[in-house]
Amino acid sequence: MTADARAGVAEAIAVPMPPPSSARAREQIAEVLGRLPAVENVVFATEKEEGTELAYRVPFPRVGFVLSGRLEHLVGAGPSGAARVIQTPNTALFAPADGWNDPQWRPDEPVETFDLLFGKQRLGFSHATWDGRRQVSLAKYDVPRRGPRTGTFILQALGELVWRQEDTATPALLVRALVAHARDMMRPPNPVATRSAAFLQAIRDHIDEHYRARLTREAVAETFDITPNYLSHLFQKEVHLGFNEYLNVVRLEKAKALLRGYDLSIKEIAGRCGFADSNYFCRLFRQKTDRSPSEYRIHYHSRAES
Repeated sequence: MTADARAGVAEAIAVPMPPPSSARAREQIAEVLGRLPAVENVVFATEKEEGTELAYRVPFPRVGFVLSGRLEHLVGAGPSGAARVIQTPNTALFAPADGWNDPQWRPDEPVETFDLLFGKQRLGFSHATWDGRRQVSLAKYDVPRRGPRTGTFILQALGELVWRQEDTATPALLVRALVAHARDMMRPPNPVATRSAAFLQAIRDHIDEHYRARLTREAVAETFDITPNYLSHLFQKEVHLGFNEYLNVVRLEKAKALLRGYDLSIKEIAGRCGFADSNYFCRLFRQKTDRSPSEYRIHYHSRAES
């Protein structure tokens, strides 16, 4: 195992986590998760355009809920700048990374809120209330994001729907799935499984850092001083994907970001994302998205402008 890889594993396993939240906060968050209203609608806050002076904006995805009351928001709405949306107990607010919203707190209109915050390594929970005069934090808690990348894939699916808001049923079902996933994350982890997941996380971090390179199962296994078969076993057990399939998922998500944000040629994007053959990249992209890279780019920008 190389020194860098060894350091990555040590960091994933041995670095102390922040001081644990209180048992009372955990119990309160678990209780709130158990009584979240069934989501029937989802409103979106986009990352486009500047936010208002008091806008809430973080570099990771989040989902907000209203437990009681009614809350109006200004939200990012693409080229149109901002839109006003109303959130009630059956409506969730989804903001992708850097998406912004500005809650319009009203005097004498109490609101109880709950937020899920999906950081790269940890899942945060925030329970708060607006009593008509001021906002009060009732409980905050966070847990490691461990095991299969279930939450990541659900968030990616929601991100795809930001610009396709005529689809009203699917976003609500995806948010319900995220809530179920959050409940799973609140369960105490198996110590042995946690160690295995931490080791796999170090490998994932290595892939995220080197996805542009000519990565192979054998090369990554050698980097971490394990056999290729054991590497495949780890991915199948923890992620339920083969190594190459996982690598392609990472590369395709990076490619989507480049297609959305940069005016690069398809060949250049393929190369920047680790695909030596741009024709193979195009075939794989169409297989996974039902669109060519060019069609994906056109569709994204047409939605953003409409």
